[in-house]
Amino acid sequence: MTKFNKILVTGFSQSNLDENVWAKIRELADEVVFEFTPDADCLLSRFNKIDKEFINSLPQLKYIGILATGSATVDYEYANSKGIVVSNIPGYATESVAEFTFAIILENLRNLKKAKQVARDGDFSGDGFSATEIKGKTFGIIGMGRIGVRVAEIAMAFGAKVVYWSRSRKEEIEAKGAKYESLDNVVSKSDFLSLHLNRVKELEGIIDEQQIKSLKSGMVFINVAPMELINLTALENQLKEGDITFIFDHPDEMNPEDVTKLSQYKNCVVYPPIGFVTKEARVLKQDIFVANIENFLREKASNRVS
Repeated sequence: MTKFNKILVTGFSQSNLDENVWAKIRELADEVVFEFTPDADCLLSRFNKIDKEFINSLPQLKYIGILATGSATVDYEYANSKGIVVSNIPGYATESVAEFTFAIILENLRNLKKAKQVARDGDFSGDGFSATEIKGKTFGIIGMGRIGVRVAEIAMAFGAKVVYWSRSRKEEIEAKGAKYESLDNVVSKSDFLSLHLNRVKELEGIIDEQQIKSLKSGMVFINVAPMELINLTALENQLKEGDITFIFDHPDEMNPEDVTKLSQYKNCVVYPPIGFVTKEARVLKQDIFVANIENFLREKASNRVS
């Protein structure tokens, strides 16, 4: 197996990978650097922008490895046009994110934050609480990839009626009971609506003003995907009405002004980006990340973004 001459790391620090993983990466190049250098032939990035200008500043670049599933921060079409391979890490957090989706649903349905606090204060009466069950409700899923499929399976285990829209139909989940419908129907009929699409240019703003206005009163809208998929102005207007609950994570990837606008509403719940931070997901993520680099050097590129 050949080596890279120089690996340039951007957008993340040494703390984002375990030391044994860094040791493996160092074996794959003559040098690993964290400061820009124009002679790097391998670029490792996370959520930072890798555009045409940045790519052109690295004339010897052969490979871009993304330490994430999403690839929208990289101009992979331009990279591919220059013969540069771009790889990401799909599927590493499927179980982690799916479980997190239901954790945040249940925490809010059951008002667990308040429950823990009143018990800590010595009130064990249970007075003043009410809740809603998932069983029997319509659970809509937009994006039936790995995570969407797992969320559908869990929702059906709760006894929910699962409807979904995805860019391609998934026979395996339909065989288990999920029903494919138009995007408009899924949005308008769901008691719970969970968004699981990757951010690509053609999907930005796919949840538009008309669809947001069609959301059922009392429904819960969960987004653990990029916020660029949603018309934020329309969402804010709907939150003002107070008749839906919106739950999201990854405020770190948003304009701080947009986060402030949304989080001022009591029916908007914000979480930090912790959906993918299980021990199991971290190990798998690092394994795939290194394997992608090794496979490229073996001329068997894996998880290519194109």
